[in-house]
Amino acid sequence: MKIFFAIILAVFPGIAFSQVRISGKVIFRDKGVKEVSVTLKDTYDGATTDESGKYSFETSEKGNHILVFSNPKYEETEISIFIADENITKNISIKAQYNEIDALVITAGSMEASDKKRASALLTPIDIYTTAGADAQLTSALSYLPGVQKVGESEGLFVRGGTGTETKIFMDGSLINNFFSSSVPGIAGRDRFNTSLFKGNIFSSGGYSALYGQALSGILILESVDLPSVTSFDVGVSPVFLNANYQKLSENKTYSYGVSAGYSNIGLMQKLFSFNNDFTKSPQGFNSDANFRIKTKGGGFLKYYGSFDNNAMKLDIKQNDGNGQYGLSSENTYHNLSYREKFGKYLLNIGSSYSYRKSDLDYSFAQTGQEIQNTPLNERGNYFNFKTVAERKFVKISTVRAGFEWNNSHETNNYNKDFRDNISALFAETDLGFSPLFSAKIGMRAEHSSYLQKTNIAPRLAFAYRISKEWTTSLAYGIFYQNPESKYLNSDAKLTCQKAEHYIFQVQKTSPGRSLRLEAFYKNYDRLEKTIGNEYIQTAYNNSGSGMAKGFELFWRDKKTIKSIDYWISYSYLDTKRDFLNFPSLLTPSFAAKNTLNVVAKKFVTNWKTNLNVSYTYASGRPYYDIVTDNGQNILRNYGKLKDYSSLNFSVNYLPFLGKKNGLQNTVFVLLINNVLGSKNIYGYRFSDNGTYKSPILPSINTFVFVGAFISFGLNKTDEFINNSL
Repeated sequence: MKIFFAIILAVFPGIAFSQVRISGKVIFRDKGVKEVSVTLKDTYDGATTDESGKYSFETSEKGNHILVFSNPKYEETEISIFIADENITKNISIKAQYNEIDALVITAGSMEASDKKRASALLTPIDIYTTAGADAQLTSALSYLPGVQKVGESEGLFVRGGTGTETKIFMDGSLINNFFSSSVPGIAGRDRFNTSLFKGNIFSSGGYSALYGQALSGILILESVDLPSVTSFDVGVSPVFLNANYQKLSENKTYSYGVSAGYSNIGLMQKLFSFNNDFTKSPQGFNSDANFRIKTKGGGFLKYYGSFDNNAMKLDIKQNDGNGQYGLSSENTYHNLSYREKFGKYLLNIGSSYSYRKSDLDYSFAQTGQEIQNTPLNERGNYFNFKTVAERKFVKISTVRAGFEWNNSHETNNYNKDFRDNISALFAETDLGFSPLFSAKIGMRAEHSSYLQKTNIAPRLAFAYRISKEWTTSLAYGIFYQNPESKYLNSDAKLTCQKAEHYIFQVQKTSPGRSLRLEAFYKNYDRLEKTIGNEYIQTAYNNSGSGMAKGFELFWRDKKTIKSIDYWISYSYLDTKRDFLNFPSLLTPSFAAKNTLNVVAKKFVTNWKTNLNVSYTYASGRPYYDIVTDNGQNILRNYGKLKDYSSLNFSVNYLPFLGKKNGLQNTVFVLLINNVLGSKNIYGYRFSDNGTYKSPILPSINTFVFVGAFISFGLNKTDEFINNSL
């Protein structure tokens, strides 16, 4: 009714009650403050201060009221006034507000895209979808940032000399044990999760928070969407896949639910293009997921997400000494339940996740048409994660948080493996904001493994100092532990936790539309797992391995210099050596390139209703090795260096309905060309049993062309697309 009468009074001012003018000036340190919101509490009356700090508005309210002065940079102030028939003048002096956004944020080792005001580098969902060569995959898009290696033959985030399994991925705080689909050796699995599920991400390439563990190299933290904007239905169509997604938002916008399903098969593409890999059964799969989200009365959220997928393929490998074949059939499921709520001064986050993985991989080898070897590997894995974190802010810009985490793993295979482990952890951490110029993060994490019967304590420290308005520096140090990889735990050998120490120094400059980031790092590895065995099954026998990684990185992003063009440049230098797994000595890992350069550019042409995207990657040649076990000793039989990697990618997104008012249908047509120049890249080599022959590990296709259409009903995403593209 108040809104109704306010409209009536605005349209017919003659029937209004007598108006009283309230005016004055807002100052801070003897200067007027602009953009301060001045309102009468629990009314619609108010104004905003001008350049000199002055405000003025009229009201028909009478009696005792409260005048509220608010601005994110200043403490909210309330004063009591009595409104009669006389005009009122109220001048006020306000105080600076040091809050989490104004406070100096420690960014050493991390790139954050969850809060744009605090981010050192941003990769929003739109960024990921419009990065040429990323194929709409989050982890592929991250490979265009510094610190991440270009590794095409195996899934995972290979960060600063670490393996793909040394970077862990979390969703709403809970661990995802099977983020990637299963695959065969030499072909990387894809992301199993849709990028649009997540509103933001924090990628840490080192020195990460004490809230997370069991990762020697880095972490990727994904934050799922709270509620969709409106009810919508999306469809994706292409020669490779078909998918559909439905999201329902309640009328009062307090809860939502949704489902999606998709099917993929590259069989048609095999008929249209020449593939390097001989798939006798085209890679194909089915995926589905469901979710619900409930907003509580206190502003918290209860969220659930569940997914299921399966995939299968068969790959023939022709070698000079015979023919090999990999056959794969796999299933994956993941469930995540999270709850966050504020209780008084405390914020509580509780999360749990369950993962199940079934993988049946069969390798056979034949000579002159006769099978002489068959090696089936049937694996099953069950994983459960529970985590709770309590957080409280104090002294305006400081926070303390603490919690508990429990991980349970159970893995079996057809070689009588029965692996079980419970990893429990306690952690505490505080963000200390001493002033807007200096802040510190101090944390501690303690973990215990039931399998190893070992306990470790890992301190984490980080500091940041603001040199000027645009320049900041950060320094981070931490000790990180990770259990030996479970696939190598096939004996009763007495093992312990692997260990890494991180040292990171960063200098960063941020200004509207531009970001420059320089970072140097050093990592020391100790107690790395050592293995022995054949190409198919390796077994860890001790923790005598060691290693190091050092280097520096540059990241420059610019949305301002060239009108309607967003581009970034990243460069990474990496010097790393390891004595781990079956390495006979300290060697540069085969997944590590010394120099990596990425250039990404995006332009939105309004008149054409088109977004143009290009990316280029160069990486210096990686080493390759042929290591075999002979009489209980690992021997380097062959080695060499791959040629340099390069790839130029291009994509176009066309929005035919751009500019239509109140359009409830939003269609995007996509054309994607990976490796436009057709560079003959090689990921490594497979060696024959006697070491005489080797065959290259190649991308499935040199130049990949994709066309598709994505249609949304009920939600017009045009503004979001344009705002992120201009």
